[in-house]
Amino acid sequence: MDTENFKRFTEKYDMLPRGSRVICAVSGGADSVCLLHLLKSGGADVSCAHFNHRLRGAESDRDEDFVRRLCAELGVELFAGAGDVAEYAARNSMGTEEAARKLRYDYLFDTAAKCGADRIATAHNAEDNAETVLMNLARGTGLRGIGGIPPRRGKIIRPLLQTTRDEIISYLEENCLEHVEDSTNAADGYARNRLRHYVLPVLRQQNAGAVMNIARASELFREDESYLSGCAREFIGKNLGKDGSLPVHAVAELPGPVRARVFAQMCPRPLGSGHIKSLNELCSGPAGVAAADVPGLRVRRERDRLYFGEHEHRELPETVLVPDSETLLEDAGIKIICETKKNCEEINKSFNTFHFKNETICGRILLAPKKDGAKIRLEGRGCTKSLKKLFREAGLTDAQRSAVPVLYDERGVIAVYGFGVDERCACAPGDDVIKIEVLFRDGRG
Repeated sequence: MDTENFKRFTEKYDMLPRGSRVICAVSGGADSVCLLHLLKSGGADVSCAHFNHRLRGAESDRDEDFVRRLCAELGVELFAGAGDVAEYAARNSMGTEEAARKLRYDYLFDTAAKCGADRIATAHNAEDNAETVLMNLARGTGLRGIGGIPPRRGKIIRPLLQTTRDEIISYLEENCLEHVEDSTNAADGYARNRLRHYVLPVLRQQNAGAVMNIARASELFREDESYLSGCAREFIGKNLGKDGSLPVHAVAELPGPVRARVFAQMCPRPLGSGHIKSLNELCSGPAGVAAADVPGLRVRRERDRLYFGEHEHRELPETVLVPDSETLLEDAGIKIICETKKNCEEINKSFNTFHFKNETICGRILLAPKKDGAKIRLEGRGCTKSLKKLFREAGLTDAQRSAVPVLYDERGVIAVYGFGVDERCACAPGDDVIKIEVLFRDGRG
């Protein structure tokens, strides 16, 4: 193995910054033993983490014992954990491989947090990366998928990603290092094993450097993906409205690859090609109200904007406000403070704090969404308007209209959040008033 190439690769991706502490995931196999030894001999502040999946009976315990002896010989601190992967998989309706990965990475992150590690090193090698690229390509994928395994993602680093299996075995032999073999690696029941046993050997027959060529190609794909995703982030940063919407026509004018990444970044779950197609059609379709469902949310087009996730909005509940009390509407994220003031000298004219002349209020006060036919004669405007027209002139969408808090008494509307107080309830300094303040959890008001 060329240790200088290993060093250059780790430096390129800032895997081992000066003063950092590393947790190395070690199964006992050739790859992870090689990685632990490389990190230790290179002067890294490294500890070892081993997770016993309890899937192979005595063999799993053998692996743990081996790792314990290895760490003792190398003078490396060991953190050992275990979990019942089969039980966890059954309880959570997961495949065994998925469950094992979930428990293993949970343990690695927990261990890193407890011991203050800056990095978590895993021993994925060049063959692992080639297998991942081929599996993703066979499933149908974009640049991210054929970019393979990233060298670094957050705390996770993969220093051996451009090191072949042959180089790893040679390193172990040169340094007289033992390792253990997982018996399941020889079985053809796993798709990755079949690629390793049959597909990669054929590719090597065609081109001896196939694995490293795939590694170089995946690096180029990752660079392209990074650039396009950066373009999407920049677009969102410049165009995202305060309401979380984007301008339809600006989105539609983006190059297709950037537009697809804008959609992906705005949506909480991965999108398939069919979802991207639906969102493209939403942008290119006729003006008006339309929607497309994608994993996790509904994307709605209204007027010239795209709104992401409006279906999750809940209409305001009708709520009676009690004087000199606070009311919390947890689902809507609203707190209402209602208090009475005698001879109030300071009258606030803001659009979320309202003062009503006490004697003008008829019966109880109610907070609710807009009701059909409701009207208001806003103080100082000199005209009466329906709330429907008021909201339409303000450019509010249907979803936004249903979320606007409206205050009523038993005669009608007395105030609308964001617009003001009805003329009949207006007060002057020195009046006895009812003060109502509407506060949103997200900082509005």
